[in-house]
Amino acid sequence: MLGFVIQRLLQAALVMLAMSALVFVGVYAIGNPIDVLISPDATQDIRAEAIRRLGLDLPLWQQYLAFLGRLLRGDFGTSFVFGMPVLDLILSRLPATLELALAAVLIGTLVGVPLGVYAGYRPDSPVARAIMAVSVLGFSVPTFWVGLILILTFAVNLDWLPAGDRGPTVQVLGIGWSFLTLEGLSFLLLPALNLSLFKLAMMIRLSRAGTREAMLTDTVKFARAAGLKDRTILRRHVLRLISIPIVTVFGLELGSTLAFAVVTETIFSWPGVGKLIIDSITSLDRPVMVAYLVLVAFLFVTINLVVDLSYALLDPRLRRHGAAA
Repeated sequence: MLGFVIQRLLQAALVMLAMSALVFVGVYAIGNPIDVLISPDATQDIRAEAIRRLGLDLPLWQQYLAFLGRLLRGDFGTSFVFGMPVLDLILSRLPATLELALAAVLIGTLVGVPLGVYAGYRPDSPVARAIMAVSVLGFSVPTFWVGLILILTFAVNLDWLPAGDRGPTVQVLGIGWSFLTLEGLSFLLLPALNLSLFKLAMMIRLSRAGTREAMLTDTVKFARAAGLKDRTILRRHVLRLISIPIVTVFGLELGSTLAFAVVTETIFSWPGVGKLIIDSITSLDRPVMVAYLVLVAFLFVTINLVVDLSYALLDPRLRRHGAAA
């Protein structure tokens, strides 16, 4: 197991190095933030001083090496626009996005997996057909349209839930969380439902396909022949057999939701990282853009690493294969 872990850690380090170079070159080769930050009426001396102060007068490779040096010390630089450390800026917005992403993925998983297992276990029943119809809608309907319909229905017409913002928060370890109050939950519900629709559809289809495949295995056939109840078969055998793809999708969807919840955050005015990155792109705030993309890459690399280790725990054959490799 130790050899397997070391191999995966080395792979993760190489991927992060390559991604940091691609992100840095890609962001720094596009646009000139001086054109946005400095007034067009500024003199050449003022422009030259601003370029020197921001370190943009150095060759690109020197800027990248300086960035790597700071990165190894945990310093992502200073925002051109906000004038504060980028990491502090992102971390101040991260709890809102993390809360929204966790709520969406948990809704999609806790609701989607049981529905998918039922649809796979009783594929010809009317309920199963209705479940699959809902999953088709989840894949087909655009997120922004669903968000607008939710706001129009539950916030404007029915006036049951707030249309946007995050609402009151409760401080836990210095971090504000909305879900700890009923009013905060009311603000969280609509954006979480909107963001979870695609995850729900994916979990339904994944669980259904896995259940259909698991029902054909000898394990389930023997369990049925032994007279075990359907609930026992599903809990002890089917869920165990489909657990690996579910763990994979859960991890990847959590990462993608954290990284790309921009549309939902914009529609519901949710003060997360998505709004920050949109503002940074508009103002060409390079340090924020680079830090965000590097952190997203690190997030996906970490999630993949955790998923690989989870695989090894769920299936010992992978540990033996990794050690042999």
